Amino acid sequence: MIFAPHLAFYKLNPNPLPLQDAYKGPSAAHWFGTDDLGRDQLTRIMYAGRISLSVGLLVALFSSIIGVTIGSLAGYFGGWSDQLLMRFTDLFLIVPALAILAMAQKGLVGKDLPIVGEVSSTAIIIAILSLLFWQTIARVTRGLLLSLKEKEYVEAARASGASSFRIITRHILPNIVGPIAVNTTLVVGYAIILESTLSFLGFGIQPPAVSWGTMLSQSESAVGTKQAYLIYFPGLCLLLTVLCVNFLGDGLRDAFDPQSNH
Repeated sequence: MIFAPHLAFYKLNPNPLPLQDAYKGPSAAHWFGTDDLGRDQLTRIMYAGRISLSVGLLVALFSSIIGVTIGSLAGYFGGWSDQLLMRFTDLFLIVPALAILAMAQKGLVGKDLPIVGEVSSTAIIIAILSLLFWQTIARVTRGLLLSLKEKEYVEAARASGASSFRIITRHILPNIVGPIAVNTTLVVGYAIILESTLSFLGFGIQPPAVSWGTMLSQSESAVGTKQAYLIYFPGLCLLLTVLCVNFLGDGLRDAFDPQSNH
């Protein structure tokens, strides 16, 4: 998808719009057909994939950074810092539904804000979703830190005068990268699905940017008509992408599981 500008046969938003090609079904000229403005659907799916995958990957990256940081501090230091950080994590467990409702009610993206467009709406979605997916990673990291911080090699590093930061980053985190990678992979699929849902409802990525959820939202009237291909292709891309990400997560879990038969 990063090569969309080089692989696409047509421009994303040609000027002038080829209205004479509107609602043409899949053909040799337009493999996935055209939309109501005559724009090539394959081209739009390529560019939409860039947005959807970017959201998924960046949300997974940022949420993992937040979760690993909080989980590491809570698990390593324990005591009152553990209690404080875990209660903070528990507080965020109730945020997703409230945040989505707030976005829907206030029109956070592209309505009440002075900044609109591809960069602003995409960045806002990434920031919000990153704050909604770090809790599980934080809990997993904390649990692993609690068990590993008492290991002999950690005690030896502590006795040699190594700082807490060095012990966590150089001695503990490299040994728990497997479970963290598995959870990060799963977040990619969750973020893509949630972004597509918000975009479908009109509260996600805003034009002129386009994501798979935006394409589904713009084509909902095509259900049950001859233009139903406008729904099929972006929906199929979304389904296959999420399935592939989940299969990758399953594969990583089996690969890092020492008790796996594989």
